[in-house]
Amino acid sequence: MIPYSRQNITESDLSAVSRVLKSDFLTQGPQVEAFEDALKVKFSVNYAVLCSSGTAALHLSYASIGVGPKTIGIVPAITFAATANAFRHLGAEVRFCDVDDRTGLLCLSSLEKILRDLSLDACDCPGVISPVSFAGATAPLADVQKCAKKYGFRVVEDASHSPGSFVKNSRNSFRSATCEYSDTACLSFHPVKHICCGEGGAVLTNDKQIGETARKLRSHGIVRSYDKANQTPWFYEQTELGWNYRLTDIQAVLGKSQLSRLDEQLEIRRKLASIYEQAFSQSPFKDCFECPVANIGHAWHLYIIRFKKAGLRDKAYRFLKNKGIMTQIHYIPVYRHPYYENRYGELRLPGAEKFYHSCLSIPMFPTLSDEKQKEVIKQIGIFCEKSS
Repeated sequence: MIPYSRQNITESDLSAVSRVLKSDFLTQGPQVEAFEDALKVKFSVNYAVLCSSGTAALHLSYASIGVGPKTIGIVPAITFAATANAFRHLGAEVRFCDVDDRTGLLCLSSLEKILRDLSLDACDCPGVISPVSFAGATAPLADVQKCAKKYGFRVVEDASHSPGSFVKNSRNSFRSATCEYSDTACLSFHPVKHICCGEGGAVLTNDKQIGETARKLRSHGIVRSYDKANQTPWFYEQTELGWNYRLTDIQAVLGKSQLSRLDEQLEIRRKLASIYEQAFSQSPFKDCFECPVANIGHAWHLYIIRFKKAGLRDKAYRFLKNKGIMTQIHYIPVYRHPYYENRYGELRLPGAEKFYHSCLSIPMFPTLSDEKQKEVIKQIGIFCEKSS
């Protein structure tokens, strides 16, 4: 079987984890701070707060900004449900933004319409936009922030797919997760992501208040203030209602080891993507589907092909599965899930629907061998010839 993605654990990772397992601290020890310091350097941010998952990172980000029952959260329809769920966990209402049907990235005209309609409805609710840097491509963060400032919204980048990605063109030049155009950025350290901790996440920010609040909420809302006069080093107090979203030292040392190889892993992913692109530029592939919109800054978390004819995507999924090649759909539009349909009614956005019905994520991960990638290309070619 060839999975669509998988973790890449090396001997150096195993050695680092083994050292922590033999140490005095398995959690709440020095490795968490060491990983946070490494993240701050890598992404050029002032604050990094590790937590137990990417979902927890979103939850902490939104909470630290002040999201609550009167908040409107805007998310692209093509994303994992957690981007929207974290708003709902805080009582906020969600609005779904359409996406570019070629890239799956947030559609700026759809975003502008939502913001304008809220303004015309005299909605004075505070708001947060959560653009998703999807599949490894950086969201249009500069333009999103411009819209956000115009309407008084905050910005939280969901950067779970995109550490190491960047935009470089005549208009803008910036990197994902650096918070240059956002209040915070959220990372995920799930096994299929660029940096693997088993589970884990991080809130990145340049805002001192957000960083300190996220750190406090991560651990039950507890603060420890040593009173030298009374000599009470054991004293702590809960000032807010937080959560237990801590990351263990075991996970942190694994993440730090993985982070040290991020650039190397990105280079491998980009090489794999270029091999796919070269193969798929010819018939019968190009007659059957379209390749991802490539750019030099793409981090290639996913390699998503988009079929041109209705129904071909599902047939390709089944055909490849029968050949031992696993693929995935990223994603069912969040508004289609029963929870959101029951709350907001039936919604269909044209860009999101077109992307959803055509998209298929094929194998993309650093340990994908030349032989297995050739087999993937071969079997996709056979399918395309049969479908022509």
